[in-house]
Amino acid sequence: MSDSAPDPEPRPSKTSSSNPISRLSAFFNRRHEPEDREDLKSVLVAAHARNVIDDESLSMIAGTLDMANKTVADIMVPRSKIDMLDIAKPLTEMLPIIIETGHSRFPIYETERDNIIGILLAKDLLLSIANPTLDLRPLIRPAVFIPETKRLNVLLHEFRGSRNHLAVVIDEHGGTAGLVTMEDVLEQIVGDIEDEYDEDAEQTIFQAGPDSWRVMALTEIPDFNEAFHTRLPNDDFDTVGGWLASELGHIPRRGDVAQLDGISITVVRADAKRALWLHVQRATPAEPDLEQS
Repeated sequence: MSDSAPDPEPRPSKTSSSNPISRLSAFFNRRHEPEDREDLKSVLVAAHARNVIDDESLSMIAGTLDMANKTVADIMVPRSKIDMLDIAKPLTEMLPIIIETGHSRFPIYETERDNIIGILLAKDLLLSIANPTLDLRPLIRPAVFIPETKRLNVLLHEFRGSRNHLAVVIDEHGGTAGLVTMEDVLEQIVGDIEDEYDEDAEQTIFQAGPDSWRVMALTEIPDFNEAFHTRLPNDDFDTVGGWLASELGHIPRRGDVAQLDGISITVVRADAKRALWLHVQRATPAEPDLEQS
């Protein structure tokens, strides 16, 4: 019998599967890295299919990736649809517009709509309630002007850095092309953002005046008919927005108007897919004819 010592236990090879570096190397040898955004989206979709990420996460990541390919022109509110205020008008004429639209910020123009001189915050008007003749000019804040070609990811970075929430979009000739807000940009990532009128999820109809209302387009047709004594059909549509799209023959856009049973329905907010908010105005009852009476 040999007196030599037994052979020692063999040491694990550096290429053993227990080596983290080796496993990582093997991983990249099996799977190539994404070469572009579409390739990365494919990886994300595959991860979603394996329940690695949920629906909301996939949507947000995809929205973030798409932002780099979108410009302000893709999402801005066009010039013709902007709610502006004329600095020459008295405050008593401005207040109904401010209350009706429900915006928190308004571009202010002088003489013509292309001559925007600044932005007025609705909350700043609280200072003028006690004095309707107060000069509003000192309340006007500087406007931010950006080109139509600015990419959304760049704009979001600038919004965050400057703490601005609204920018006026100008065309190549220096004229007003549209308007874009921080909310518009964020909605490209997270989807529709509910505004201040959406605190009560059950309520979709809000009184705005004696004969006017602000109505969410997702209001169920039976609820709308009951509130306004109308006869909207609900065989083919569930919501007022769905009926309105059919009535107009296209996706509702801001400013579109439909007449029905003595009321006027105006789209005051919409996105690329559907109407979001409507203004409902009931026609003022005609004065009775005293001679016929």
